[in-house]
Amino acid sequence: MATSSAARPEAPGAPATARPARVAGTLAAACVAVFVAQVANAIPASLNGLFQTELQTTGSQLTWITAAFMIAVVVFELTFGVLGDLFGRRRLQAAGGLVLVIGSIVSASAPAVQVLWVGAALSGLGAGALFPASLALIAAVTHDPQARARGIALWAGFLSAGAAISPLLGGVLAGQTSWRWSFAVVAVLAVVTIVATLLLSVESTAPEGRGLDLPGQVTFAIGLIAVLYGLVQGAEDGWTEPHILTALVVGVVFLAAFVVAEQRAATPLLHLELFRNRAFSVASIVTVVGMFAFLGSCFSFSIWLGAVQHQSPARVGIPLLLIQAPAFVLIPVVSRLLSRVSARWLLTAGFALMAIGAWLASRLDVTDMSLVPMVAPTLLIGVGFALSVSSFTAVAINTVPLHLAGMASAATNLLRDLGFALGPIIVGAVALSTAGDKLGAALAAADLPADQAGPANGVFQAGGALAVNGLPPNLPGAAAHPLALDALGSGFSTAFVVCAVAALAAAVLTLVGLSGVRRDGQQPTTEALHDPLHPELPGELKDAARP
Repeated sequence: MATSSAARPEAPGAPATARPARVAGTLAAACVAVFVAQVANAIPASLNGLFQTELQTTGSQLTWITAAFMIAVVVFELTFGVLGDLFGRRRLQAAGGLVLVIGSIVSASAPAVQVLWVGAALSGLGAGALFPASLALIAAVTHDPQARARGIALWAGFLSAGAAISPLLGGVLAGQTSWRWSFAVVAVLAVVTIVATLLLSVESTAPEGRGLDLPGQVTFAIGLIAVLYGLVQGAEDGWTEPHILTALVVGVVFLAAFVVAEQRAATPLLHLELFRNRAFSVASIVTVVGMFAFLGSCFSFSIWLGAVQHQSPARVGIPLLLIQAPAFVLIPVVSRLLSRVSARWLLTAGFALMAIGAWLASRLDVTDMSLVPMVAPTLLIGVGFALSVSSFTAVAINTVPLHLAGMASAATNLLRDLGFALGPIIVGAVALSTAGDKLGAALAAADLPADQAGPANGVFQAGGALAVNGLPPNLPGAAAHPLALDALGSGFSTAFVVCAVAALAAAVLTLVGLSGVRRDGQQPTTEALHDPLHPELPGELKDAARP
């Protein structure tokens, strides 16, 4: 039973009704929390070029800055959902802010890229607590589908606002001072999150049927980390290398063990029976695939502009702002649409727009430094994300009983963030592998002077296409720069195509898989559970949903 410090519960199984001011305060604190978490997530996007120059990073090392953050988020997000249900979402949100402060300070003081990975992982751990805690707090204080739809749209809008502002914030600070100040500002914002949470939000818990699941957490963590390690390093080390194959096999085995452990656990991290609900299952799949397409596109733009074209951090931030801003600007529109239009159509339209935008991005010319050709693809991707992110969240949250809202919010955040984690990892692997193959062939066929060919091949073997592309004009091997630029353009164009195909697949699956589901904003009831148009819930969840 969800409880609140503001009032006693209305009835068994129902959340407490908090005073309107406390509801507004909880919504405000939750939105601040997710905004700051997303600022921390997106801050490296405009700084990749500076990381490459100052810290002498390779392609996979740049990928690991983003991946370290997202892996920490995804690996522990379900456990944080449990901790919030057991001990309080408000407490969890404040604790997440504290960990984010520590991670940001480590990143700001990093002398090498490896320390930056540690800071990113700590920040991801803090964000991994903020994401599910903030969404569960909103679910606990909104007691009807319309109010919850508005709350979720607001939450998703601030999620995107953080991602929109972050690259510009990082770009401006890096241009005026140093990229390190960007992380210092995140630390200050995290302190604001802690204060807002403690002063404004109302506590809620849902301990029934929840408990720590050590076997599930261990198997999930090892499995996911091993798979993602193999995907990141495979592009640079080679897909057939023994350590890469071993990592992938170990990851698959442990993820299979996670499924077995969850089926046997008395209090699992994730009720796998939730996936017998068709709407929840479809929303889960398209969340991963669609968010892979979205963040894969964002990552490709950030590398294209920063590490490939070497544009200033402020200019890198402009296209990323165009991608992220629509989800914030369109909060009132999306909120109204969620209560009037089927999620099936919103999701299908959103993913289709993302597919068109990513395809247009694949047609960009890497030698063209103008930002104008990027306006149309970035806005299409951004509007598509605005339509989809609130919709799949509403489907997932509103098709489970209220006492499972904490688990559903954690699962939804996990799936979204898994897609976010896979985006940079997979598109980075695709782009850098494609660029490496093309540059290797080009260097072999190029008629470069001996004093240029030897150093260029040496740099390429040591650091890949990005390293050759980053050679200063006066150094040996710099004559190969045009070849590297062309290869990287080809590689990231291919990555955009992969994102377009993924978004299109999500659109088709949504259109087909949610056929017959009446609307996303309906809490299951006894009548709905017997309605053939409503996705069936498993027995124990049906019982929990009855008045």
